[in-house]
Amino acid sequence: MSAVETLGKYEIRRQLGRGAMGTVYEAFDPVIERVVAIKTVRLPEVADAETAEEIARFRREAQAAGRLTHPNIVGVFDYGETADLAYIVMEFVDGPSLKNLLDKNERFPLPRIVQIMEDLLAGLQFSHERGVVHRDIKPANLMLTKSGQGKIADFGIARIESSSMTQAGTVLGTPAYMSPEQFMGQVVDARTDIYSAGVLLYQLLTGERPFEGSMSAIMHKALNTEAPSPSQISVTAPRPLDAVVRKAMAKRPEDRFSSAAEFMAAIRAAAAAPVVAEAPVDSGDATMVSTPRPAGSAARPAELSVAALAASIAPQAAPAASRGAAGTAPGGPPGAKKSSALPIIIGAGIAGLAVLGGVGYFLLGGKPGTQPQPANPPVVSAPPAPVTQPPASQPATPPVQPPPAATAPVAMAPAPTLPPVALENPVRPPVTAPAPVLPPTNVPPSVAPPPTLPPVAEQGEAIRAEINAFVTRLPCSLLDGDVRDGAVQVTGIGGRAAIDSLRQKLTAMGLTSPAPSLRVTQVDPVFCPWEDFLRPLGKTFGEGGDRLTLRLADDPAWLVNNEYIRPRLAMAGFRGELRVDYLDRQGNVQHLYPQLADPSQHLAGDPPHVFGPGEAVNLGEPGPDNPGWQVAEPFGTDVIIAIASEDGMFDRPRPGNVEKAAVYLRDLRRAVELARSRGARIAATAMPVETRRK
Repeated sequence: MSAVETLGKYEIRRQLGRGAMGTVYEAFDPVIERVVAIKTVRLPEVADAETAEEIARFRREAQAAGRLTHPNIVGVFDYGETADLAYIVMEFVDGPSLKNLLDKNERFPLPRIVQIMEDLLAGLQFSHERGVVHRDIKPANLMLTKSGQGKIADFGIARIESSSMTQAGTVLGTPAYMSPEQFMGQVVDARTDIYSAGVLLYQLLTGERPFEGSMSAIMHKALNTEAPSPSQISVTAPRPLDAVVRKAMAKRPEDRFSSAAEFMAAIRAAAAAPVVAEAPVDSGDATMVSTPRPAGSAARPAELSVAALAASIAPQAAPAASRGAAGTAPGGPPGAKKSSALPIIIGAGIAGLAVLGGVGYFLLGGKPGTQPQPANPPVVSAPPAPVTQPPASQPATPPVQPPPAATAPVAMAPAPTLPPVALENPVRPPVTAPAPVLPPTNVPPSVAPPPTLPPVAEQGEAIRAEINAFVTRLPCSLLDGDVRDGAVQVTGIGGRAAIDSLRQKLTAMGLTSPAPSLRVTQVDPVFCPWEDFLRPLGKTFGEGGDRLTLRLADDPAWLVNNEYIRPRLAMAGFRGELRVDYLDRQGNVQHLYPQLADPSQHLAGDPPHVFGPGEAVNLGEPGPDNPGWQVAEPFGTDVIIAIASEDGMFDRPRPGNVEKAAVYLRDLRRAVELARSRGARIAATAMPVETRRK
């Protein structure tokens, strides 16, 4: 609890949150007996230009929001100042922000997404009509009541049309949601909020933001690249909404929706649009052997059906064939046709075309250019077969070119079922099927020798070396894993950009059978310096030998409020000291081992101890001399790290059991450098810890 107990007539009840500029409290107005929220900012002791601008912005928030009374905007009731604080009294919203829900990986059905956008855009339309541009639309600034109603909060950097306090050349906002004109410091208008709302819609549809990385990386992407369509990222995102998001996020303001109301009308129309089946794939988009499509664009099973083949040969019959391709014959495999007569009909049609073509050729005297040219059937992706002779009409090595037109029915086997990638938004391998079986021709084909492939062990070693070289220089990540029985397994933690890069790398390597197993947890960018520091100290991908290991007792998927954090370790393959620390997203570090004695917490200090190779270490069990570590707010994903060293890293105890992570990281870097200069072996590892309220 803060030392602040009252502000003016308002009674402070509890702290709701703390930000870069100030603190938000729940308070009570005894005069009219209602609960309010009070946002405070501390007044500087010595005025300077930067703090003066912060205070001016804070007052501007009160001025902007005070002009806006709308069901979808958090109301402002009062503004005041004390000797050391300025504060705004606002409507108390009895629910979380949208960011709180997205941080818990909560996904929303389409009707709920439409409702959230309705509330957001209704509030924006109202504010824009009154000359107020928010300029910082993001999930953290959309509050949700218990009934689910959305309310826009924090007009702290709003631009009021009649105000000259913000102008061109000022860059304000949150990078992931900022428009191109904000990055360039240009004058903004309502269409900047349209862009940010488009980013928010993208995140609701996919669970991901369109652009990630450092501010400079996001700025480059926002100015120069197009984000993948939502339907490419998530199979649940309706394709009609792709065009809506694309227009809202257009690079040029004049290419976006002219108003929030127009944006909302487009969302309603797209959400109500019927789902249109995708057209069959033509032969020009044939998938090459062992070359998967980019993630999110893999061919669907219906595209590789008999109906798709028929459509490529006789386009006029494609609609009827497509309607019959999705059926399943009794007892047949998924995707099989309803009637067994279809291949015969198609085969007869193909044969008939071939006969008619031959007759036409001879009737026309065999002149060049007069022979009918039926379309080639599509080439279907097939997994490489090390010991199987390729068909004589195909080259021995990929890529496979389209074969000549068939003169007999083509046998199509169902696509094999591939194991999924164990990761949210996984890399999706292409659906594959054996190559078409072509009938022999009257011209003896030249038989190509079977391809010579390296032994399986050599293939695995080559894959291991390539992935190892990639992950050891991948910033903002700490990755481990190996290739076992031909299957790639990657574990660890990383930022969003690092995980995306890893997916793209595995896709480019054509690793589809078996599919890679990715158990990589996305963590907050605040942990990037720690991941980069630990990467050279940890085991690299595919590296064997005794290693320092870290897990939680009973291996829970997550921990809930009041549960105990109980790390379990196995010492590295040498004798040495051990340090175990808990890093939180607020920039603090809690030393789990060793700890200093703290009588106020009934905590006995840990004496110096040298651990033997592979020795088991159990921490966090509550007892008379150790109260243990219980999960409490704020909830989310934090990180535990462990470092083992043959030599002592610090010559004196740390100043306390809790300290600032940045200070500890600075001192730890120096200690590790000194230990390594003395020839000491050092090992490190880390693991994510997800905590929830329940």
